[in-house]
Amino acid sequence: MSRRYFRSTLKWLTPGMGVKRWLLLLACGIALLSLGFSFLLRQLYPLPSIFYYLTFQFIPRGLRAGLFGLAGIVAVVIALLRLNRTLLEPFVEADPEVVVNAIYRYRQRERGPKVVAIGGGHGLSVLLRGLKQYTSNITAVVTVADDGGSSGRLRRELGVLPPGDFRNCIAALANDEALTTQLFQYRFGNGTGLNGHSFGNLFITAMAEVSGSFERAILESGRVLAVQGRVLPSTLQDVTLMADLRDEANGLSRVSGESRIPQSGGAIERVYLKPDNVSAYPDAVRALLEADLIVAGPGSLYTSVLPNLLVPDVARAVAASRALKVYVCNVATQRGETEGYSVGDHVAALEAHVGAGLFPVVLANDNLDVDFDPPLGVELVPVDFPPDAGYRVITADLIDPTHPWRHDGHKLAQALLRLL
Repeated sequence: MSRRYFRSTLKWLTPGMGVKRWLLLLACGIALLSLGFSFLLRQLYPLPSIFYYLTFQFIPRGLRAGLFGLAGIVAVVIALLRLNRTLLEPFVEADPEVVVNAIYRYRQRERGPKVVAIGGGHGLSVLLRGLKQYTSNITAVVTVADDGGSSGRLRRELGVLPPGDFRNCIAALANDEALTTQLFQYRFGNGTGLNGHSFGNLFITAMAEVSGSFERAILESGRVLAVQGRVLPSTLQDVTLMADLRDEANGLSRVSGESRIPQSGGAIERVYLKPDNVSAYPDAVRALLEADLIVAGPGSLYTSVLPNLLVPDVARAVAASRALKVYVCNVATQRGETEGYSVGDHVAALEAHVGAGLFPVVLANDNLDVDFDPPLGVELVPVDFPPDAGYRVITADLIDPTHPWRHDGHKLAQALLRLL
């Protein structure tokens, strides 16, 4: 136990903990205070002869200074450690190693790279769960085109932005993620009006009413749940996602509404926003310009990733940013959106909407030798990519072993941060 206590004490002096500078300042302050006090005593009072022995004046001055200095340092260190333990004990576990390790991890994440993740839905929340282990400087830029389920009902009935994707991101970034996710994802099954609504959606909507705006509601919700990072909308304007689809029977048709697009049965040729010239949320643009790493995906290509990039100022900010820009291709195809797609097909669809080279690095899964019973219409995405396409293609095993049609958040975060 004493050895563990000693190791945890030494860890406070690790570079980056932010402790040594204040210990040095404390030592200087105590030395100056002691010096001033001694001058005052000598000025006001003639010291009795007993002080000759109390101050060890019978030994050489250098040795005397060392003895008093060492005794002072030991006394200060013991006092500080015991004081901190006494003050923190009611709030944390008694084991000092737990405290110092928590602070060490916090400092490491605080100095992590600035990462902006663009997307929505389940894919974005998986990425955020992985990233928050390595950095606290995370910004999630989320689509506001959702019009299905509980989010769609709240959007139509109360005129708020759809809270569903924001709910997922806040839960993923929360410190107590397990409990927060369980609470935020809880859906009411009974009761007129509440049936089908999730608690998280109602919480964010209520916070918007209390705080006066949706963006303020997201900020305050993040503070209440102590999230590591920020969740921002790509735009605050009310937008509808439209799609042009082609099928053999009806030819080209147009579908309105994000939730209806995957259910329409045709091959998606193009998606766009209505209105199309919406303003980006300023904080989202600022985050993109200041980022070290910008990640698009994973997530539904046409209904989660592209709606953000179709906001003109968001695409311009990505292009202008000096960050490393990476498109993360989905592990598996999505029914109603990307059936039969390869990695090259995903990138071609991205190019068709936002131009070539916006994300010069492509990260894809290369573990295709997985036995699983996929949901209907879902298959692993093959890494078929033209070698002369002008992209840097990085492959790695990104599969979640328990859900092989999804990314593993930790593998994905590690693969992305290795690129920096």
